[in-house]
Amino acid sequence: MKGKIVKGIAGFYYIWCEDDKLYECKAKGSFRKDGVKPLVGDNVDVQVLDQEKKLGNMEAILPRTNELIRPAVANVDQALIVFAMANPMPNLNLLDRFLVMMEWQKVETVICFSKQDMVSLHEEEKFKEIYEKCANRVLTISNTENIGIENVRECLRGKTTVLAGPSGVGKSSLLNRLYPEAASATGSVSEKIGRGRHTTRHSELFFLGDHTFLFDTPGFSSLKPPEVDKQELRQYFTEFLPYEGRCRYLGCSHIHEPGCVVKEALERGEIGKSRYENYVQIYNELAEFERRRNWRNRK
Repeated sequence: MKGKIVKGIAGFYYIWCEDDKLYECKAKGSFRKDGVKPLVGDNVDVQVLDQEKKLGNMEAILPRTNELIRPAVANVDQALIVFAMANPMPNLNLLDRFLVMMEWQKVETVICFSKQDMVSLHEEEKFKEIYEKCANRVLTISNTENIGIENVRECLRGKTTVLAGPSGVGKSSLLNRLYPEAASATGSVSEKIGRGRHTTRHSELFFLGDHTFLFDTPGFSSLKPPEVDKQELRQYFTEFLPYEGRCRYLGCSHIHEPGCVVKEALERGEIGKSRYENYVQIYNELAEFERRRNWRNRK
């Protein structure tokens, strides 16, 4: 019968099958031989071995609509990325790296800024002003005050969404409000280092009803940019796109060249300063990757 992988741990895959039962399955040896790794979210064919004990074998992985690298999940409609506006202060460089990764993987992103109750209206509006220009949608919530949760629920309805973000931002608390049965452990934020403890160790898929699925994924504290050509990076900063082709020089990197309309837009406040600074940092990283790769190839 057919099913969907909802969790994978230590070589076992837990598959929700079309008979509305959860089966514990092992993957066929041919998957490893062919270098195929099953992912949470995969639609699969299952051979039932013991219906009473709900045991089976995973026989085949059905074609994927997409496959994400980080987080490693399959068949996703959109990403909901959660970052706190305070406690801990948001690492906007990490957020921008995630947005680049999702743009590269052609997945729409909704940014959810949490801990609204800890910031002023002016601070909240500053975050929204920067990111409404580059994300599909920006939401603000407070888990403790139950503010904005219905907006999140509406955003998820009828879609398969990957829930991601660093630890300690209220991601597990949001999941518990959306799906209390998940019973996710809520990690407290370390007062010493201002960082959350990891509370989710494996990606897991939850069914919220009404054709709505939600992946919960482990928190992360760092993220390498995709290994794209440095000249491609500008197309993943979507607020740059209205200025494409209007610079003095063809293929302008928006960094060193005179007559750059992106830098002029930055000066006018049309592009967020932090976004631009993070673009330059990631661009320089990609340039260094490229330099090292070329050096290795010459050896």
